[in-house]
Amino acid sequence: MNNQLTKISITMALTVTAAAFITGCNRQESLPASASPTTVGTELDDTVITTRVKSALLADQDIKGFDIKVETRKGMVLLSGFVDNQIQIDRVMSVTRIVEGVRDVENRMTLKDGTATVGNKLDDGIVTTKVKSALLADSSIKSAQIAVVTQKGEVQLSGFLDNQMQIDRAIAVAGAIEGVRNVVNEMSIKK
Repeated sequence: MNNQLTKISITMALTVTAAAFITGCNRQESLPASASPTTVGTELDDTVITTRVKSALLADQDIKGFDIKVETRKGMVLLSGFVDNQIQIDRVMSVTRIVEGVRDVENRMTLKDGTATVGNKLDDGIVTTKVKSALLADSSIKSAQIAVVTQKGEVQLSGFLDNQMQIDRAIAVAGAIEGVRNVVNEMSIKK
């Protein structure tokens, strides 16, 4: 009897766990009425697509993958960052388009303005850190969804946010940081 009771308990525990897992996979995030919700499964798919795109870019000898930010929402890939020339942009776009799972690609990359010195790169790293910290400190902004890249004091913000107010606030916060010459908005509202 004790053995059978143990089997029933295990079966019930597995059933409850499976139900909780399935319910969790079907949860939908709360978004404004204009944005359609995503499921945990969609978010996982987007993470896989982002990883595949980053891997493809890093594997390509003609692309400096570390200068490019990759973000994905519902199969739409947003590419941002600073690149050397239009040929690089074209190559990044073509490599990204052939990655499995990519539905569409949005180019938000910016051409670099001249050659950066070691001092510029160090200063840009400090500015990027200050901007990320300021965004993180502002509770009205979903800063984890914003990528920050800096080139010679020009800060590029990209990512998918819930609404225009969050985008405007992120731009204002970044623009107030010492060392920021200009803020380039490459953020989009979630669809």
